[in-house]
Amino acid sequence: FDLLLVDPQYAAHPVRLMGWTLSGIERVLRRMEFEGYGGGILLFFALAVVWSGGISALLIVLPIIAAKVVHVFVIYSLLALRDLLRHGWDVEKAVRRGSLPDARAAIAKLVGRDTSRMDFAACRRAAIESLSDNLTDRCISPVFWYSLAGLPGLVLFKVVSTMDSMVGYKTPRYLQFGWCAARTDDLMNWIPARLTWLLIAGLSFLLPGYSGRKGFIVGWREHAVVPGPNAGWSEAAIAGAIQRKLAGPIWAAGNMVTDIWLGDPLDPPAGESATDLPRSAALVTIVGLCASVLAITALVAAY
Repeated sequence: FDLLLVDPQYAAHPVRLMGWTLSGIERVLRRMEFEGYGGGILLFFALAVVWSGGISALLIVLPIIAAKVVHVFVIYSLLALRDLLRHGWDVEKAVRRGSLPDARAAIAKLVGRDTSRMDFAACRRAAIESLSDNLTDRCISPVFWYSLAGLPGLVLFKVVSTMDSMVGYKTPRYLQFGWCAARTDDLMNWIPARLTWLLIAGLSFLLPGYSGRKGFIVGWREHAVVPGPNAGWSEAAIAGAIQRKLAGPIWAAGNMVTDIWLGDPLDPPAGESATDLPRSAALVTIVGLCASVLAITALVAAY
């Protein structure tokens, strides 16, 4: 459903409702002066009870058919691979039209860096980086946690992911309050990020035009180039698999954040070829499908 249907944008979307719930609980906690580490931990437990507990209770009290419909709808709503691919394709379409302003506007929806300095190739590279990074968070991790802990596990992962995106910042307001969100998100993505690396490398051995050897080696060797414990595994693996270099000069808030390239030094920078982004999107799609098939197989075998 996620790949065939565009994820509908509407006010009562479960992820938006999670965000509204988070904002409301945060306001209550801050009024009660729970603004440090303890407040962030209380926020996590409150959201876990409201959402994981609430969804579980709803499925118990609903009639069987209605519960199955809600079950499928929640899974569909909390996977976001098609939406990610759509944003990536918006960048590619703008580049093919020759519209740099449109390409910059499209990539600004995926990344938080300065877009005013980005050329067409940089927009494509950033899109590939976003596809590979979000492959874990939007597809592999949800599938993993659903396989391991059912719908409560999937909902809990999305709660943590939403917390990280809303309060997991190193700013004076959130440095302590958002610590629980950031660390829990790192923990829940730790195994899926490494599984994503292995899936990218393994499938690249089988697919024509990709390098499984480089996907494995570059992922292992250069994952730490990307900040954080998890994002670098999939980004480095994609760079190796498509045999292109990612990252390079990146600017944010008027300052150069990094000028380090990610990938095999002998490979050309990504984005110059019109096939780089479509090939990356195809690989991301196949990895997501393969992860789902493996999860279904594991669940059938377990039952």
